[in-house]
Amino acid sequence: MTQTGIPLSPDGSPVEFYARLPAGSSPRLIHDSIPAGASILELGAGAGRITHPLLELGHEVVAVDESPAMLAYVKDAETVEARIEDLALGRRFDVVLLMSHLIENPDIEKARAFLRICRAHVTDQGQVLIQRDPPKRSYVDEPPFKREVADGCTISMRDLSQAPSGILTFTLDYEIDGSKWSQSVITRPVDDDSLAHELALADLEIGSFLNPNRSWVSARPSTASPV
Repeated sequence: MTQTGIPLSPDGSPVEFYARLPAGSSPRLIHDSIPAGASILELGAGAGRITHPLLELGHEVVAVDESPAMLAYVKDAETVEARIEDLALGRRFDVVLLMSHLIENPDIEKARAFLRICRAHVTDQGQVLIQRDPPKRSYVDEPPFKREVADGCTISMRDLSQAPSGILTFTLDYEIDGSKWSQSVITRPVDDDSLAHELALADLEIGSFLNPNRSWVSARPSTASPV
């Protein structure tokens, strides 16, 4: 899929843009929260922004994404082209990563399917690390942003609105070396109570929060109803 010459993933993300994004602090946060050398299943790995630093930190990573164009950028890791909700590898990992705010998918049944896949692929003593927006974040109180996130790449947000249900809609504008593209986004907030409820449906439970704003959560297989 392309628009204005930019290859897009099935969800509409511009592939080259995400291939250029820096990893930031996430790989170190993940590494410091899991055992050394832990095996990792990364769901929605994209172009390997997090995959590659985790490999360098000594982890074996299996990168899953539905976009072959994204996975083409992933090097030195096993890759699996699949939708997350369809994944059935028949093996388990010390750690399963569900990042990029996938837990906030507005289709709650799809978000629940993601969590079931996490549980099916994590060991009984393992961890599922989940990334979400900080529970107390209020997008509507923030000014619209535009920033350069990598050389030749800028991103900005506009047309933000929030429904009484909490569902957020906004438009992201990308610019890559002068080429421009826009993506409509719909997301829903996931607070601690909602997260605990959704995890329980997948036989998971909150283990700990990995950072002060609680945007990173470590979940573990439920002690009440193990698989």
